[in-house]
Amino acid sequence: MEVIEDVIIVGAGIAGLTTSLGHYRQGIRSLVLESSDSLRITGFALLTWTNAWKALDAVGIGDSLRQRHELLRGNVTSSTISGLQTSKMSFVAKGKHGEHEVRCLRRKLLLEALANELPNGIIRYSSKVVSIEESGYFKLIHLADGNIIKTKVLIGCDGVNSVVAKWLGFKKPAFTGRSGFRGCANFNTKHDFEPMLMQFFGHEKELEDKPELTRQYVMSKLGNIPEQVRAVIENTELDAFLSSPLRYRHPWELLWGNISKGNVCVAGDALHPMTPDLGQGGCSALEDGVVLARCLGEALSEIKQKSGIEPEEEYKEIEMGLKKYANERRWRSFDLIAIAYFVGFIQEGNGKIISFLRDKFFAPVLADLQLKRADFDCGKII
Repeated sequence: MEVIEDVIIVGAGIAGLTTSLGHYRQGIRSLVLESSDSLRITGFALLTWTNAWKALDAVGIGDSLRQRHELLRGNVTSSTISGLQTSKMSFVAKGKHGEHEVRCLRRKLLLEALANELPNGIIRYSSKVVSIEESGYFKLIHLADGNIIKTKVLIGCDGVNSVVAKWLGFKKPAFTGRSGFRGCANFNTKHDFEPMLMQFFGHEKELEDKPELTRQYVMSKLGNIPEQVRAVIENTELDAFLSSPLRYRHPWELLWGNISKGNVCVAGDALHPMTPDLGQGGCSALEDGVVLARCLGEALSEIKQKSGIEPEEEYKEIEMGLKKYANERRWRSFDLIAIAYFVGFIQEGNGKIISFLRDKFFAPVLADLQLKRADFDCGKII
């Protein structure tokens, strides 16, 4: 059965839901296809910097999330080798776009806040895209269940293994040679930690690939850190640990690659998979959603004002709107990917010279890079 939609978004992650909500705020209907049978909440939490809160305010859910997440006051960086503090920076500062705002945001609460603002039926679960086909000025989306959906606009927000990114010509993200561990500890009683971001840097040589030994592996790599921090990790439930290889898109791919092509584009991890060293993966996905909703919304508004518009002209208006989005996001994405990779390389370096330079000179510079890259405003939806 063939169904026709104006806008199809593949992936109900941060970028996909933000884009859909941005469209909804403008009176534009989009259909979100999610391969899972429910919201993907893997990852526990993410650091949301100033730029993320600008984007959340743009789609109208910033204040509700602020009420449930404490403001962080600063960043303390320490070495797992020496155990010494290498830098300390306050987040209580004013940037080019106002006061800085940094919080640790529960991923589940973020996705639920985005999804709950959308009308019922906008997100279609268990809808895995297997192929994309040209059909004149439309795209045909073939699903694993045999259904085919025809759409005027196709937006890929389907993660690092994006079907849409592959269709646009992007290669699979490259492996950095590093892996990341994530965990979440719940406190039933009050703890004594200050609302600070604490970062501990050092070198990790190998990755334990047996899931049941993940916590032991993490504990063995902690090095010289405060016992209070060690106790938190030691008392975290085993099923609250996740490990994954760190992948990124070579930044130069964004310079000559097709972020958009005709009536198709990508956003979020499908566009700019990056290492977590800047804490900007989720934040930049929120930016993508706002910018994309605005640029495409302007194009669709122009089309709506032209009665009896021909399919070719409609296609060109959409193409120009997506090109505008791509131009806005190209250098921003390039910058974040490249700097995140550089920061990770320095943080995890194990040579004597690079370790000395990191602990003595680079630590405050790297911390400052995080704050400066967060000093960004993606603008309003309308």
